[in-house]
Amino acid sequence: MSSATDIPLKVASLAERPDLEEAMLTMDSTWPAYIRPDPVLVHWVFERHARFQLVVLDEEERVVARAASVPVSWDGTDASLPDTGWDGILRQCVEDTYRGAPLNTLCALEIAVDPHHKARRLSGRVLDALKEAGRGAGHGDMIAPVRPSGKHARPRLSMEEYVRHTREDGLPDDPWLRVHVRSGARVVKVCPVSMTISGSLDQWRGWTGLPLDRSGTVDVPGALSPLRVDTGHDHAVYIEPNVWVHHPLART
Repeated sequence: MSSATDIPLKVASLAERPDLEEAMLTMDSTWPAYIRPDPVLVHWVFERHARFQLVVLDEEERVVARAASVPVSWDGTDASLPDTGWDGILRQCVEDTYRGAPLNTLCALEIAVDPHHKARRLSGRVLDALKEAGRGAGHGDMIAPVRPSGKHARPRLSMEEYVRHTREDGLPDDPWLRVHVRSGARVVKVCPVSMTISGSLDQWRGWTGLPLDRSGTVDVPGALSPLRVDTGHDHAVYIEPNVWVHHPLART
C-alpha cells in the first residue's frame, strides 16, 4: 500500500502553466493574514520571472503547494545579503533586472503547502524542485530569507538566540531550518528587518482579532516578534526577522 509521500506529484512553473496563477495565489496556506506582499510587485515578479514561480499539482490537477522565488545578482559574500531580507531582495530583483545585471543566483521567497496536504511532507520535495529550477537556469547558488516555522511560539526570544538552539545531532531545533540544512544549506545570519508591515489599528484588529487598545508591544498570533502598538497615532508596526540560508547548487 502506497503512503501519501509515494503519490506522484507534478511540478510546473507559471511560464508553463500561466492559467494556474490564480490558483497559486489563492491556495490555502498557514501564513498570517497580515503578511501582505505588495500586489503590484507580486504581479511584476510573476510576469517577468514566471519560470521561477512553481506550483505542485496532485493527481487531480489541484494545486497543493507553491514556491515563489526571484533571480538576483549576488557576489557570493555573506556580508552582501541585506538585513532587510524579504523586502530588500525583492527591491534588488527589480533593480538588477532593469539594469541588466547578471542574474546568477535564485532567491527563494516562499514555500507553502496546503494545510490539508501536510501529511505528504511536501516542503522538502518542493524545496528540491526549486533548487532544480535554479540549476536549470544555470544558477550556482540559491539563497533564502527563511521564516523559521517554530519561532512564533517564542516571539520574545531574539532570533539570534533562537537560531543557536540545536538538537543533540547538531541540526537546528527549528523544523523548517532543519529541512534546509538537511537539503544541504548553510545557515548564514539573521536578517533583522526582513519584513516591515504597518497599518492602522483597525486594520490590525481585523488581521489579529485583538483589541489593541493600549500602546506598547503585543504578541499576535503567528508573529515571530512582538507588534509595536501606538494608540496615540492610531497605527501599529510589525518588524519580522528572518534567517538567511545558502544552498550551493553545483550538481553532484
